[in-house]
Amino acid sequence: MKRSGSVFVVSGPSGAGKSSIIRRVRGSFSSLAYSVSHTSRKPRAEEVDGVDYHFVSRESFIRMVERGEFVEWAKVYGDCYGTSILSIERATSEGFDVIMDVDVQGAANIKARFQGSILVYILPPSLEELSRRLKNRGTESDEEVRARFEKAAEEIRNCRWYDYLIFNDDLMQAAEAMKSVIIAEQCRWSRQLPEARKLFDLCSS
Repeated sequence: MKRSGSVFVVSGPSGAGKSSIIRRVRGSFSSLAYSVSHTSRKPRAEEVDGVDYHFVSRESFIRMVERGEFVEWAKVYGDCYGTSILSIERATSEGFDVIMDVDVQGAANIKARFQGSILVYILPPSLEELSRRLKNRGTESDEEVRARFEKAAEEIRNCRWYDYLIFNDDLMQAAEAMKSVIIAEQCRWSRQLPEARKLFDLCSS
């Protein structure tokens, strides 16, 4: 019987480096799938539909909400973002672990629905560095940067109820820390014991 995969939820403020860490980690695990969120916002220049996000119209997004297709969804800076229940269930039932980039509200909803989820919060080395990163991205106006920074400073307080905290001072080191979390969770006795029992005729007691 194929074991069910785990769900890794990665959160953190804008500019913390979540997407960069996830990209580096995904290439190291053949059994790790990425849950592509749906969004009503327009794609940025470098983004690809179905890879970075599923880009849909606001009307289509609302219809999906009404049909109960999202385990979590939220409106962020005027745009809607959501995580499909079916995409997670399909991947984990096939034995794949799933990693996703979700805000703190969404993380709580996913934990409630998929109780074994592992929550990881990515922290910047300082608020000053976070402010610098947001300004250097050049993808938002000064007003949008200020709004993201103010939201980030407030949101960081939620890291206290996450399972793991990773400081992203150096991207390579942060990615290695994330890989270590995934490997550690894959080695949990609850995931490996069934296979050990089968291979070594271990009793249930």
